[in-house]
Amino acid sequence: MKYGIAMFPSKQLQDLVNSYRKRYDPHYALVPPHITIKPAFELENGEVDSFVSRVHEIAASIGPVQIEVNKVKSFQPVNNVIYLKVEEDPNLVELYHQLRALEVGPAGEYPFVPHITLAQGLSNEEHSDIIEVLKMKNIQHHETIDRFQLLYQLDNQSWTVYETFHLGKDTH
Repeated sequence: MKYGIAMFPSKQLQDLVNSYRKRYDPHYALVPPHITIKPAFELENGEVDSFVSRVHEIAASIGPVQIEVNKVKSFQPVNNVIYLKVEEDPNLVELYHQLRALEVGPAGEYPFVPHITLAQGLSNEEHSDIIEVLKMKNIQHHETIDRFQLLYQLDNQSWTVYETFHLGKDTH
């Protein structure tokens, strides 16, 4: 089964992001706005419990994450994804590195760039128009996130939460 690890921001930030995603992101209905920490990977049924236990240990060892969003950026020319840049937080970076070290799934084809996707799957012309409009918006957001989720993909390609992990707490 396909899994991934993500962190969901507050409803306030999700609502703002969704106001753009519903127009510009074909994955809008498949997963809520999130920060991807570990991209999609495969786990066999017999591997899930031990994986979850290891992730609980990692979560307990890392404190909450401070996210700060204040600019719109793009991954162009690599791809036409427009996103809210999440400033790097030491705890978020540590979480990424520890989860990556679990050695499940691909090593990652791109470096870790914390972000929340606003638009993807755009033509070059659409990308140029939309990025210029979005860059003019004054988006300022700061919050603390104290949990992240292991998600799994359903047959209809949507993602749902398998388990929630609390940062800085051993809840297992």
